[in-house]
Amino acid sequence: MSTSFAVPAPRSAMLLRRRIATYFVGGADEVPALVGALEGRLVHELSVDIKDGVRESSMVCAVLLATDETESLLDRLRALKPVVSAELV
Repeated sequence: MSTSFAVPAPRSAMLLRRRIATYFVGGADEVPALVGALEGRLVHELSVDIKDGVRESSMVCAVLLATDETESLLDRLRALKPVVSAELV
C-alpha cells in the first residue's frame, strides 16, 4: 500500500507588528532620512517628537515585519549618522 500526500507550499513569512523607538540628534532635518530607512515596510503608526532645547529627538513607529527582518531594520536605522539608538519597545 502506498501513501501519497501533498507537500504544502512554503508559507510566506508571518508579519509581526513591531514597535521601534529611534533616538536621534539633528532635529527635523533628519526626519526624511529616518523615514526613508523604513521604505518598503508597512508602517502603521509613526510619531516624531522634537523639542526645542533638547539634544535628542525621538521617532516611534509600529511596523509590520517578518521575524528575520527586525534586526536588519534596527541595524539600518543605527547606521544612520544622527541616530543615537534604535530599539524594540
